[in-house]
Amino acid sequence: MFTPVETFIAWRYTRAQRRTQSVSLIAAISISGVALGIAALLTILSIMNGFGHEMRERLLGMTAHVEVEAAAGTIPAWEDLGATLTAHPDVTGWAPLIEGQALLTRQNAVQGAQVRGVEPAREALVSALPRHVRAGSLDALEEGRFRILVGAGLADALGLAVGDGVMLVLAEPLRTASGMLPRLKRFEVAGIFEAGVQEFDTATVFIHLRDAQRVFRRTNGVDALRLVSRDPFDLRALVGGLPTTHAGKPLKLTPWTERHVNLFRALETEKIVMFVILLLSVGVAAFNLVSTLVMVVTEKTGEIAILQTLGLTPRRVLRVFFTQGALIGCAGVVAGTVLGVLLGTRIEAVIAWLERTLGFKILAPEVYYISHIPARLEPADVAVTLCVALVLCLLAPLYPAWLASRTRPAVELRHE
Repeated sequence: MFTPVETFIAWRYTRAQRRTQSVSLIAAISISGVALGIAALLTILSIMNGFGHEMRERLLGMTAHVEVEAAAGTIPAWEDLGATLTAHPDVTGWAPLIEGQALLTRQNAVQGAQVRGVEPAREALVSALPRHVRAGSLDALEEGRFRILVGAGLADALGLAVGDGVMLVLAEPLRTASGMLPRLKRFEVAGIFEAGVQEFDTATVFIHLRDAQRVFRRTNGVDALRLVSRDPFDLRALVGGLPTTHAGKPLKLTPWTERHVNLFRALETEKIVMFVILLLSVGVAAFNLVSTLVMVVTEKTGEIAILQTLGLTPRRVLRVFFTQGALIGCAGVVAGTVLGVLLGTRIEAVIAWLERTLGFKILAPEVYYISHIPARLEPADVAVTLCVALVLCLLAPLYPAWLASRTRPAVELRHE
């Protein structure tokens, strides 16, 4: 389609010459604009992927992959159900759970919290809670001792340390002859954990399962069984292969993707919005090629007319200037992709160098749960960005090339 003649002429027009230095400078600026736009787009997408992956990993460290609950009431004979669920080849661990709401009070401070009753030995099989305990120990939650494990944010709000006492005020009141009285139970702080997830660090506490049964009056039942799968990102086979009834009661199976669907949907929407916004900057840089090529066409009008008198047809003239625009655009796309991949894969080192040079932390650990800037460059993002940028850069030179092909040799050469 494109003969060496058109390519040779397009390459000569693109190169800097003494009479066309201003045009070549504008072409270089166009290349730089496209390259910087693509590099910024790939870097931002890499950072957003990194934050999404970090949040997903932290949530998965504290959240079961699948929760099995009774459609109504509690699950009786839960040990038998746990043994049945473990028979599934994709289930690698399970643990019982009792949940309830309460107020934690100490001196004049009051905080609401979600209370989780767990078995310490089994909890280590389904979550990373033992690894996140920064003071005390999960094993200190012994049956009948009424000890509690508190999140770091909640401990700071109430001024708690290991060994302190804290009062649990339960939502269900106590009926007495003198009226309704709040149900109170004193607990001893056995440890403080920091999972890096606000939902847990500021509003969740853990107590022993048997203590939770007494406090929330669950007798011998539990609210849910928490399961861990071999592949947390493909739970369809697991959910479809688990029993849906137990002891004559229907069961409800909830994968973690449904429990936190709003969070990840918001992250995905934010990523799409940022992609569109930054892609507009790439589009602006790409269509700067239009002005560059229009200037070339205006300057080369006489030369175009001479080439036409030598036998270059209007269609071949169009190919010349389309090829020139494609050369400039593709140079910007290639340079931007290389720069974006380098920044996207090494942004953590770049940010660390900037923090050392400037002497401050961009994400202060006392303010943000994620105190570093993670990066995760996805090949799909690079491919989509590359394809869209190439399309924009190939659309931009169409009008200037068409304008050049409309040159009339007799009109342009009559004053020569």
